[in-house]
Formats: sequence, C-alpha cells, structure tokens
Amino acid sequence: MKDINFFVGKMPTCKELLLNQSSFQIFSEESIDFLSDISNNLLKRSEVRDYPDVATFAFYCRRANINAIKKSYSTSSNIRIGRGIVFHITPGNVPVNFAYSLFVGLITGNINIVKVPSKIFEQVNIILRSINDVLNTKNYKYIFSNRLFIVKYDRDNDATSYFSNLCDVRIIWGGDNTIKEIRKSQIPPKSTEVTFSDRYSISVINASAYIKLENKKKLTQDFYNDTYLFDQNACTSPQAIYWIGSDDDVEKAQNEFWNLLQLLLDEKKYELQPVISIDKLTTFYSQAITYEDIKKENQQGNDILRINNSSIHSDIESHRCSSGYFNEFVIQSLDELIPIINRRYQTLSYFGISNEEFKSWVINSKPIGIDRFVPIGRTMDFSLVWDGFDLVNNLSRQVSII
Repeated sequence: MKDINFFVGKMPTCKELLLNQSSFQIFSEESIDFLSDISNNLLKRSEVRDYPDVATFAFYCRRANINAIKKSYSTSSNIRIGRGIVFHITPGNVPVNFAYSLFVGLITGNINIVKVPSKIFEQVNIILRSINDVLNTKNYKYIFSNRLFIVKYDRDNDATSYFSNLCDVRIIWGGDNTIKEIRKSQIPPKSTEVTFSDRYSISVINASAYIKLENKKKLTQDFYNDTYLFDQNACTSPQAIYWIGSDDDVEKAQNEFWNLLQLLLDEKKYELQPVISIDKLTTFYSQAITYEDIKKENQQGNDILRINNSSIHSDIESHRCSSGYFNEFVIQSLDELIPIINRRYQTLSYFGISNEEFKSWVINSKPIGIDRFVPIGRTMDFSLVWDGFDLVNNLSRQVSII
C-alpha cells in the first residue's frame, strides 16, 4: 500500500491486533460520551458558523439526540453488539457524509476505518480537527486506540483491497460505477455489504398553498439548502419539480418561486463554474433531442436552468445535471407520478401537502420507489434508516441468550 494518509489513528503494525479488537454494545456510554464531546467541540468553533452542514452534524451528535435515538432501539431484551470492523467508503461530493457514516459506526459499537473524499473540503478539515482534539482529552485515546481510523487515498486498489479483506461490514456511499469498481476488491465470505447507489429525487409543490404562503423567503432558503448547498450533487437533491394545481396558479407560483431563488443566489454570490454552464446546456440539448415537448424557460443568467415539460416522461431521471438544472411538470394529483417512479427514486420533498395524504397515497397506490418523504429544507437530514436500510441493525449483530 502507498500514499495513505492517516488523519485519525495509525495503522496497526500487526493485522491481528486490529482483528482481535472487541466490539462494544450498541449505544455504549463510551461512544455516546465521545460523540457528545465532539458535538460540544464543534459548536464552540467560530468557523462552524460558515458551514451549516457541519453545524447540523454537531447538533445531531448532541447527547440528548443520541439518547432519544437510543430509546427507539431499546424495546428488545436481546443484546446487540457491533459486527466488528466496518470499512466506510464515503462519497467525494458530499463533505460531511463521512462524519454521519462514522457516527453510525460508533453508536453500533464497531471498529471503524473511514475513507474521506480525496477532494479538499474545509468541512472535512474542521471535523477532523475536532475529532483529534477530543481524542486528546479524557481517556479517549486509550479507548479508541486501534478502533478508529480516518484515511485518505486516491484510487489505490491495494488499499481498498487491504481494508476490504479486513472488514466485517463494508459500506459504499457512491454511484453505480463506484460500487462496481470497489466490488472488484472482495470481502470475506462471512462479511456483509451495504451499498448506496445512484438515486434520483424530486420535489412536489402545491401551487395554491405556495401562493398563500406568507414567509416565502424561508421556503426559498430551505430549497437552496436542499439543492445549491451541495451544487445539486447530493442524491437527496431534487432534480425535478412537480407543481400541483391549475395552470394559472402554477404559473403565478413559479414566477414568485424562481424569482426569489434568483435573488437569493445573487445575494449569496453563487459561483457557477464555466464548465458546469456548458454541461447544463449540453444536457438540455440532449434532452431536447429526446423529447419534442420541452422548452427552456427564460431565466436571468445560468444559475437556474428550468426545463418546462408539457408531459410526464418515464425516463426523466436519465436527464440530469448539477448546479441548478430543474425539470418542471404540472400535475393534478400524486397518482400521475406512479407510472414514472421506479426503484431509483429516493427522496420526495414537498410543500403544501400533508403527511397524512402521503401515507394514504403510499398505502393505496404502492409506488415502487421513494424511501423518504420530507418537507422542503430537510432532504439532507440524516436518518438511521437510509434508502430503506436500518443502519443500526445492519451494522450490529444480535446475541441470543436462551
């Protein structure tokens, strides 16, 4: 192995030393204390104010939040302990994802090897500094010695193969091609794998409810956080907007919605790289060849590229880009989505529709896809059930004592 940077921990000189580490019980006091202290450390840092995703992670790690989560897993008398060594391969385009993956690995009592993005993100650096600061307090360095490793390396198959050969669970946060490539590095026969592949997300907005909304600026900020905060690269970021309502209501709502978003982008001085501008136009032209019933809406600049679709297309998820590329549709009911929703659909963010209506729709219409229904502004909220996987149960094993 070569060119592996260890930001947290040092590689044990003896492989058996790592393999012989015992797993903790899920939600152990050691792990809760450690995460809580990381939360406190982050929240005291002035630089965190510039990164809402880091602040959100810090709040998620608060003791009160972890204890609330713990209660929901405390209904069984069975003992659950970590599976052992978890190798986390995190995505290169969502900076804080590695921290949430580590969070799950810690609360499930595992030994964790986390690969962070090769690209430099200040959010990653802030969290790493905080973790190392906390490790140097109390007796954490002793507790987590040979239990916590955070590494960075380029596409080094030797390193991926080495860590894969050690692990009891491998988590791959990445696209389909990434998963296929990593699977060339085999894991032991008894080990398990959790993969998060390419997914597609949408928003549904009730036009009439939006027109009546008094605080439209807050919804604009929420939508910005769901999309532009990560340049629309997150799997949870909506790529298509479905407006429910009459043509008149939809037109009025669209004008207000997109104008307010443009003002916010101008205020934040959102920078669109020239190469992305070209990608957006290329994607549109490719889509225009496929569908004859679309047109590009006039919009100031290229921060927002809107494509008006006069009919619903079943393969719309194949026409996607980043940094503000939105397909728009007008529908009269949620049932119009049923023919297009497939297993790639992950998150549906919404405004102006009740969760009771969604519950009824899911039960009665049985959409093939969509694992999450969340209000606009909460698409990035982390949950221990992700893409339909219960991560606590997947990363731990049940011990039966009869």
